[in-house]
Amino acid sequence: MDRGTVGSASRGRLHVEIRHHGASAVVTVAGELDHHTADLLRESLEGCIDDGYARLVVDCSPLEFMDSTGLNVLLGARLKAEAAGGGVHLAGMQSVVARVFEITGAEAVFTVHDSLEAALAD
Repeated sequence: MDRGTVGSASRGRLHVEIRHHGASAVVTVAGELDHHTADLLRESLEGCIDDGYARLVVDCSPLEFMDSTGLNVLLGARLKAEAAGGGVHLAGMQSVVARVFEITGAEAVFTVHDSLEAALAD
């Protein structure tokens, strides 16, 4: 069940939109995720967990850039989601973003999907 957009916010070059799909929170991240914008995503992900959505699906398809600060936000969210009985699923990463996960080996600790549809079907 998709209840439509339940929240969205922008900070600088980053836009975050949240909607609910069944027991999942779908968090769409667009723009550039770096040390200037990372708090917006951190607050959004933690808010979803606080609201009882421990299964987070992060739609990365409109994300154009991510540095190590963004990676740390996602790693922190993964720990909190797993502690709440859920997890973080990453969907639709562009190659420039996927490269950050490959270089650091972080793709091994996330469930990565080719598309948002695949992540929601899992």
